[in-house]
Amino acid sequence: MKLVFKQKMFSWFDSYNVYDGYDDSIILYTIKGQLSWGHCFKIFDCNGLELATVKKKLFTIFPEFELYFKDQYIGHIVREFSFFKPKYNIDFNGWHVEGNFFEWDYQIIDSNGAEVATVSKELFNWTDTYSIDVYNPQDALNALMLVLAIDAEKCSRGD
Repeated sequence: MKLVFKQKMFSWFDSYNVYDGYDDSIILYTIKGQLSWGHCFKIFDCNGLELATVKKKLFTIFPEFELYFKDQYIGHIVREFSFFKPKYNIDFNGWHVEGNFFEWDYQIIDSNGAEVATVSKELFNWTDTYSIDVYNPQDALNALMLVLAIDAEKCSRGD
């Protein structure tokens, strides 16, 4: 399954549409930024049903985001200190993230070392745009939450 994660050009809060990677006229998910201290995003399906929330935790040394499926806490992601490769501690599904120096391309890896998804930033777009290849469609929403948290963390640093 291929997703295209694209930030909306004009919105008061960070908002995104997630398109079918094979047919860009089909919106699979809508992400709406919420008014709050720190980043808070609600993920909706194509029918407007709220599915998930990604929320920045305040007063932490390194940026940390909590992940919720509907209203149930399911895990978190924290950026770890590293010099060259971005590294994230993920308390969620046994997954971890491996990326390149610029954090434009990275992989989400499961506890067995298999790729769950690959993420690539598409350059030469007016807004942040990522292509997400998810190997199992059942993992699409979970992978999307991690990509959203990583993008928000990068924006917090001004990257």
